[in-house]
Amino acid sequence: MRHVLSALVQNQPGVLAHVAGMFHTRGFNIDSLAVGETERHDLSRMTFVVHGDEAQVAQIRKQLDKIITVVQVVDISSEDFVERDLMLIKVCCPAEKRAEIALLVETFRGRTVDIQHDNVIVEVSGTEGKVESFIDLMRPYGILELARTGRIALVRGHTKGIAE
Repeated sequence: MRHVLSALVQNQPGVLAHVAGMFHTRGFNIDSLAVGETERHDLSRMTFVVHGDEAQVAQIRKQLDKIITVVQVVDISSEDFVERDLMLIKVCCPAEKRAEIALLVETFRGRTVDIQHDNVIVEVSGTEGKVESFIDLMRPYGILELARTGRIALVRGHTKGIAE
């Protein structure tokens, strides 16, 4: 089963390496990982997507809780949450295909961020499914490069703040 974990960690050097090391030594795989500073400069949010049963995810949470620089870990999978994935994709785009590709970009509410003589770079954000669908539609044109952020997520509505 797919789980989305949200962890608040101290914003300091080495935290990501420490957390990733814990996953590695315990044999857990991370499907997606995104890290960024929060509204507080001293904290960062790590969003993990992992696959496992309830017992495995409970074990991951327990292990994360043991790390001193981890402030809070929440499995938000059962919550009502918003998640997004950001992607940049460079696609072959000869002049005669530009209108076709532009229509697909518009349909997916994407944005063309660079145009060259024979390729374009497009930005698309949304759910994992939306991003995957766009990738599938771009394959016939020839994907030259692709970069994704990994999933980020927040629970909808008002949630309890960080333990203060």
